[in-house]
Amino acid sequence: MSVYKILKFVGVVAALVLIAVGVVGYRLYGRIYGNNMNTSEKKTVFMYIPTDSDFDFVLSQLQEIGLRDVSSFLWVANKMNYPSRVRSGRYSITDGISNIDLVRMLRSGQQVPVNVIFNNIRFNTQLAGAVATFIEADSASIIALLTDSDYLMENFNHNPQTIMSMCIPNTYEFFWNTSASGFLDRMKRESDRFWTETRLEKARNANLTPLQVITMASIIEEETKQDSEKSRMAGVYVNRINRGMLLQADPTLKFALGDFTIQRLLNRDMTIDSPYNTYRYVGLPPGPICIPSIITIDAVLNYEKHDYLFFCARADFSGYHSFARTLQEHSRNAQAYHRALNNSNIFR
Repeated sequence: MSVYKILKFVGVVAALVLIAVGVVGYRLYGRIYGNNMNTSEKKTVFMYIPTDSDFDFVLSQLQEIGLRDVSSFLWVANKMNYPSRVRSGRYSITDGISNIDLVRMLRSGQQVPVNVIFNNIRFNTQLAGAVATFIEADSASIIALLTDSDYLMENFNHNPQTIMSMCIPNTYEFFWNTSASGFLDRMKRESDRFWTETRLEKARNANLTPLQVITMASIIEEETKQDSEKSRMAGVYVNRINRGMLLQADPTLKFALGDFTIQRLLNRDMTIDSPYNTYRYVGLPPGPICIPSIITIDAVLNYEKHDYLFFCARADFSGYHSFARTLQEHSRNAQAYHRALNNSNIFR
């Protein structure tokens, strides 16, 4: 065979090898970097992987979302040892994501956080239910910790009556796979951050502990929705506490009765034997009756210094209150309000 023919043969073989390598390389590239997710009309779909889930669960979830080629995903996942490294969480699956990017995200636990928001909370059960809508922990596991006296005292120096004072209302970023204990640990850190030296100094100047500040704020939160009068109302309560007077705060009585829908309290309601009955027991109740807003907490810390001792809802139902220095003046305001209730047929 001539040299020319030999070279020609070698060239053909080399070309065929290059073509074969190119085909294999192209297929390999497609397996690794090709588009392998079709989320239909949605550009992004969130996938939730519960704690202790296995690889089979992940695979089934991806197939439901729109995994195109299972075999190529399995190949990449196995090469990257993902089946033994499944991590729980909330993941953003984008349309067209490649196998390698998908596995990298899932294996490294690059989940997307959720915004946890809670407000208008009055009872531990409400807090547990609200938080459970955002994170993996269910309401039962959260309420179990919120009512566990030993756990709360050991970890946070709180009890079931005071623990909500540690929960400052705000919008918080959490990872979805947060546990009940993880939620409370985060609330402790946020509470410590909230109570700056400036706020602590203001509380000391008012002769109040942080718990007492939040407890007073919780009463005011239920008394009025008008931010402009909250600091004045706080001043009334500070004055009454300093004089050893009963607070006689209607919201604490509603909390004791377990019914905030009551529009008119009756004399018989004031006889209930409860530490939250401020018509019967002097001082603040043992803990907050709701989770107050930061605005209301700061209104207590910056309470208005005055000589008012009483306040009563205005007879025009405006939501504002009339403040009084003497019992005689307060009685006139209260009578006007009661007449307005009678005229509106509000007897309970």
